[in-house]
Amino acid sequence: MDAVDTTMEKLRAQCLSRGASGIQGVARFFRHLDRDGSHSLDVGELQRGLAELGLVLDAAEAEGVCRRWDRDGSGTLDLEEFLRALRPPMSQAREAVIAAAFAKLDRSGDGVVTVDDLRGVYSGRAHPKVQSGEWTEEQVLRRFLDNFDSSEKDGQVTLAEFQDYYSGVSASVDTDEEFVAMMTSAWRL
Repeated sequence: MDAVDTTMEKLRAQCLSRGASGIQGVARFFRHLDRDGSHSLDVGELQRGLAELGLVLDAAEAEGVCRRWDRDGSGTLDLEEFLRALRPPMSQAREAVIAAAFAKLDRSGDGVVTVDDLRGVYSGRAHPKVQSGEWTEEQVLRRFLDNFDSSEKDGQVTLAEFQDYYSGVSASVDTDEEFVAMMTSAWRL
């Protein structure tokens, strides 16, 4: 394990010690710090932000973390990648139930969930905005799909995007049994 991995383990442990809202709280805080909407932070912003949260890194640790998630050579870290890396790894049981839920949605079996796939599994006709005539059923299904899509909403959700979404949820659920029960109930697996 290199120094950056050790630093990330330290940060993850500090976040998780704050309970279910630990990593989510860090995510909210950093998105607030990203005043220019660039989805990135420089070394100083990262170090000051973490210090405000009581998560202290020395300059070398902060530089290492920024370098690891500097995707474009700009000297800043990609916020989404950093937050994704903070999440604890998921167990095989969690990954399996996420894959089962995705497979249920992916009616065409092409590895991508679209509104057409959803239409085969769910109906948006009972949604209050469809009932009032404000939205179409297509709009309801698209909004639902957008929950799982990456930041670039393209109307298609891949297994990786679906797993990424549930990785965030997983970080706030203590046991595999609770997570599997929640997924099984929510997706009627």
